[in-house]
Amino acid sequence: MNEFSREVSVHEKYWSECLTIIKDNLSKSELEHWFRPIVPLGWDENTRDLRLGIPSMYFAEFFDEHYVGLLKSTFQRVMGDGAKPAYVVMVESVGKTTVNVDCGRARTTAKEIAPHRLDPQLNPNYTFDTFVEGDCNKLARSAGMSIAKSPGNNPYNPMFIYGGSGLGKTHLAQAIGNETLNNFPDKKVIYIDANRFQAQFTEAHLNGQINNFLNFYQQLDLLIIDDVQMFAGKTGTQNIFFQIFNHLHLLGKQIILTSDSPTNMMQGLDQRMLSRFKWGLNVTLDAPDQDTRKAILRAKVKSDGLYIPESVVDYIAVNVTENVRELEGVMVSLLAQSTLTNAEINIDLAEHVVGRMINVKPKTITIQTIQKAVCDYYHLEFNDIQTKSRKREVVQARQIAMYLARKYTKNSLSSIGEQIGKRDHATVLYACKAVSDLVDVDKSLQKSLEAIENSLR
Repeated sequence: MNEFSREVSVHEKYWSECLTIIKDNLSKSELEHWFRPIVPLGWDENTRDLRLGIPSMYFAEFFDEHYVGLLKSTFQRVMGDGAKPAYVVMVESVGKTTVNVDCGRARTTAKEIAPHRLDPQLNPNYTFDTFVEGDCNKLARSAGMSIAKSPGNNPYNPMFIYGGSGLGKTHLAQAIGNETLNNFPDKKVIYIDANRFQAQFTEAHLNGQINNFLNFYQQLDLLIIDDVQMFAGKTGTQNIFFQIFNHLHLLGKQIILTSDSPTNMMQGLDQRMLSRFKWGLNVTLDAPDQDTRKAILRAKVKSDGLYIPESVVDYIAVNVTENVRELEGVMVSLLAQSTLTNAEINIDLAEHVVGRMINVKPKTITIQTIQKAVCDYYHLEFNDIQTKSRKREVVQARQIAMYLARKYTKNSLSSIGEQIGKRDHATVLYACKAVSDLVDVDKSLQKSLEAIENSLR
């Protein structure tokens, strides 16, 4: 007799009866996502424990928070008073191949992960050596170096790095990853931006591979997620990341996150997740001061093997003040102009390049900056357009903010609505159409929009 024709054991029978009751109280997706992966491992008559194999500790935490009442009542009906679950994590780390359990189902074993080195998705040029230190980033850089020496075992977990576009958040985060791998080659490190994480989750969900998705990220020693603010309005992605965050943090693994704004200004994110972002170190990267800008330019000149007069470096440092990316862009354009036209790199050429780039290069515009510009123009508090107020001036300001957010950002309608008053995508669509229709005939609105847009540039 093979294992598939043997008698059903007591624990399997009990769990099967429990599932029959549980499925009548849950949606199909809840049942498939949270209960089908569970494997009954054994029944202890003395302790009244039904041992359940689970993919991660988060399952136990999630059950205690969301299903404890349903489980207790179901266990009481099936096994009698005193019956309770005892969770057993079946895959605690990568490298364990299978867990033998007396069950006879395919899901009772964990799929072995190949022992080849994980591609960390890191840019090898983003290192601490190429990250120029200044007053604007000294704390963040020092903390990052400490993390790389002892990932997970430090006071900076998670490390939440925030600041405007082009200030070096991605460079610093990846420098931590590269230095960690230099110090600990066997560590499992992944860098990923929030949009790609979202796409991976969506694909896993559509293909029924959510548990594989979870297991992959829960095996890591260092997880770096860039632009975490892009999770705004994406409930499913936030829930799965919440699980991964809890699991990694519980096991003492390192987490690094970047965002364009501090936690107290982030909208559209679950408060549970925002509270966890504050557990470790929140640190900002500010715009570089003039001395730091000069140091960045000199480092760029040296790394590219160029000769540029100090007067040109000084001119660029004085006039290009927004961010590091802008400084590097000017240097690339300066070199291109010199090479293509066989022109000497001097002040005249620098003035030409800088003047052209500064005039046409737009500032980074976010939903937050748009809301602030609109509120400033209409003399409203930032939180006014977040309320459900139906006052005419508030409604108009809210609709204009939605219209401009759609025009100047790449955020989805749902994300815009979530961040501006927690409205749905239909409300945002209506607001955009209302403003678009009215602006063609309302000269006053035209002037208002022009003034607000000018303040954003």
